[in-house]
Amino acid sequence: MSNSKYTYEKYVMEEFEFDYGRVLNNVEVEYTTRGTPKYDDEGNIINAFIFCHRFTGDCSSLDDLSPLIGPEGILADYNFFYISITSLGFPQSCSPSTTNLKYDFPQYSIKDCVNFKRKFIAEKFNITKVLGILGVEFGGYEAYTWGCEYPDEMDFLVIGYSSFKTNGYRYVISKVIDSMISSSNDFYGDDIYSQNLSKIMVSINGLLYSQLYSKNIFQVLSLKEIDGLMDEFIDEGLFKDVYDLKFRNDAISEYDVEDKLTNIKAKTLVVSDSENGYYSPEFDTHSLKDKIENLSIFIFNAKDFTFSDDFSLFFDLFVEFLDEFKL
Repeated sequence: MSNSKYTYEKYVMEEFEFDYGRVLNNVEVEYTTRGTPKYDDEGNIINAFIFCHRFTGDCSSLDDLSPLIGPEGILADYNFFYISITSLGFPQSCSPSTTNLKYDFPQYSIKDCVNFKRKFIAEKFNITKVLGILGVEFGGYEAYTWGCEYPDEMDFLVIGYSSFKTNGYRYVISKVIDSMISSSNDFYGDDIYSQNLSKIMVSINGLLYSQLYSKNIFQVLSLKEIDGLMDEFIDEGLFKDVYDLKFRNDAISEYDVEDKLTNIKAKTLVVSDSENGYYSPEFDTHSLKDKIENLSIFIFNAKDFTFSDDFSLFFDLFVEFLDEFKL
């Protein structure tokens, strides 16, 4: 979790049913909120803005948007009620590590991740329709899926650095991660902190690091800078659970909503960068033009971009896109 002045709360759902039928009881959900809910005459919250975090994030990742949504942020007077939820399969919410089910945790899909959040906001806040959803990377998978499967449940979607399916290069990466984990006999053992599994996590984190920045950024960094950032990323990754990673990777490898994109009714903004090798404008953004009716695309010049947590390039873009939803 990030160092933040905000608190992160827990809610326990009595049960959660996975798409293929298995049910878990006493399911924990970690979440945080910002802003103040607004209600219609029937008592329904009308300004909910759901944030869906990255592959390496959790609900605290909402803090990355503080220049936008903080008390002094440029969207401060838009009166949105932000809800950030640690996704299904991620530690602190219901996951292989927090349930101690390890390899016996239910196999889940991106749709299950969406239904996990839908059930939570319905139970906790009595919300069945949100104003909008912002999804980044893994969170973009959730946003696309939410828009495709439940098109009447939001007015807008904002999706950054993401795609509508796992294929090509991403599928290869997913298969390599699966192969690395499956190669260890210790995965099905009782010692989750075995030396062998720790070594595998080091290798996997190195592989994930290679997808962290755009091609341009890697070119301008010195080898010493690359080594320093890589060591830091790998060290942080050693605290991540191999079972959480395995099940999350399985969900990603099966992800594909391309045939359902025409279902999306929400006004949609998709943001990408010109030098991103993992989510490329050519294959993951431009191809959306004939699939989503009310679509805006913004592809920024990666040469003007430093690191992925710098949202300043998008401030004017967000303000213009969200202006009609200001309450």
